[in-house]
Amino acid sequence: MLVIRRFEEKASQLYGMGLIGGFCHLYIGQEAVVVGMQASIEDGDTIVTSYRDHGHMLASGMEARGVMAELTGRIGGYSKGKGGSMHMFSREKNFFGGHGIVGAQVPIGTGLGFNHRYRKTNRVSLTYLGDGAVNQGQVYESFNMAALWKLPVIFIIENNEYAMGTSQQRSTAGLSMAQRGYPYGIPGEEVDGMDVLAVKAAGDTSVKHCRDGHGPCILEMKTYRYRGHSMSDPAKYRTKDEVNNVRQNRDPIDYIRRLLLKQGVCEGTLKNIDREVKDLIAEAAEFSQQSPSPNIDELWTDVVI
Repeated sequence: MLVIRRFEEKASQLYGMGLIGGFCHLYIGQEAVVVGMQASIEDGDTIVTSYRDHGHMLASGMEARGVMAELTGRIGGYSKGKGGSMHMFSREKNFFGGHGIVGAQVPIGTGLGFNHRYRKTNRVSLTYLGDGAVNQGQVYESFNMAALWKLPVIFIIENNEYAMGTSQQRSTAGLSMAQRGYPYGIPGEEVDGMDVLAVKAAGDTSVKHCRDGHGPCILEMKTYRYRGHSMSDPAKYRTKDEVNNVRQNRDPIDYIRRLLLKQGVCEGTLKNIDREVKDLIAEAAEFSQQSPSPNIDELWTDVVI
């Protein structure tokens, strides 16, 4: 979680310096969701998510230097500098991308689940989406297919309360997003997405559900993003007091820090971890600026004509 937090803070800094172009959506505040879920899966399970994707990449084992170099558009990036913040992939880590179209990753994640079932791999597809994407039609087509064929897909709704900039209460009818799969017979659960241990527990249960052949399930992660929707969003639709209240009382990293201290972990040990993480991110930032820009010939590679 700390690697993701420090990475995103550095990405914000580089964006402000003009070293990262295009869109950039930060994951600060939501770290416990992907870290808890990643702790519940095994090698071979697949991951796909939306454009708020840096945290998912790092949690899946992709190197910080390769992710950061992609943000700066350099050849050392995971998509050779051609995908940017929203579109990079790693087949080696079974990460099938961030996707810039709202909800577009949900049919892809369902397709990955179909592949797992068809090939009898006993693998699981983690398919992440936001609270805004929940209202997209293709999401329900995916729910229907996943339920019909009992596909091993966990639909993880990262409910950070605001979609792009409209409060969930003003945009989404119904009591709970976790219940959106009920008409298809898909079980759902609300989870405290700011508590990595609660996420891990829910992840363990849902992964077992899928591996045992019971079909898909939905986890609604109640989480919160501290920054705007993207770097260009001033987030004036909510108050500073609201954001500060979450930071002070529900921050996922502070929660684990306090828990570790209560269990006897030395304060110095945690400071050393933070120092190591900062060094790792500093090296990634340096690499992202020193890596060359792609050669013009790269325009024609990895393109399907």
